[in-house]
Amino acid sequence: MNMPLSPRHRAMLLEIGVRTWAPPTPGARAETPAAAGAAAPPPAAPPRAARPLPPAAGGGERSHAPAGPWQVQAPRLLYPGADPAQAPLALGAGWFIVTDILPEGEPLAADADRLLANMLAALQLHRHPRVALCGVGPAPAAGGGTSEPAAALAQQVAAFAPAVVLVMGRSAVRAALARSEPLGKLRGARWEIAGVPAVVTFDACFLLRNPGTKAAAWADLCLARALAGHGAAERPAGPVP
Repeated sequence: MNMPLSPRHRAMLLEIGVRTWAPPTPGARAETPAAAGAAAPPPAAPPRAARPLPPAAGGGERSHAPAGPWQVQAPRLLYPGADPAQAPLALGAGWFIVTDILPEGEPLAADADRLLANMLAALQLHRHPRVALCGVGPAPAAGGGTSEPAAALAQQVAAFAPAVVLVMGRSAVRAALARSEPLGKLRGARWEIAGVPAVVTFDACFLLRNPGTKAAAWADLCLARALAGHGAAERPAGPVP
């Protein structure tokens, strides 16, 4: 399903490094007869889930995964004031986003928050009141935490009952799926958490440090959107054809 994009959404995609095709204006005409007879280039295909990519050169992916107990934050709604009646049907019943808790003093923290907001807005998720964000990372030194983050996250997902789960970052993947492979090998597949389809992608800090992967991340978000909109929760886990 193609997602109609307003000029504002196209600007957001351009900001996160994704170029989109736009149809010519109705009044546009060819300047010469030869140009008028030339075949118009075909429109770009809508973003599709890419095949798993190899890890970025130079070790790119950073892991903040703790060696000890995990901190699993309580999910918070990102757009609680959004009008449910205006939420696009293609976004499903809700989204649950799991992402890495950035270490204190991370220089890209503010830019990462802004990039994530732009990515979600480009999907029109800012119009949906049921978009929850949950951070995972090392438990505080004072104590607490859990040694079974996957079980804790599964309980949260089951309680929230989203249409899809978006898992962003290596620590988030280790916590939610108990997988340690590079993200490039886990992308482009349908995973499952508490019976809900899940999609793996890069976290915003990684995208800022590796801008060449932004288009792949957009493909991951489009895959998540397709799963949310088509009610694929009962399909078996595995690579998406």
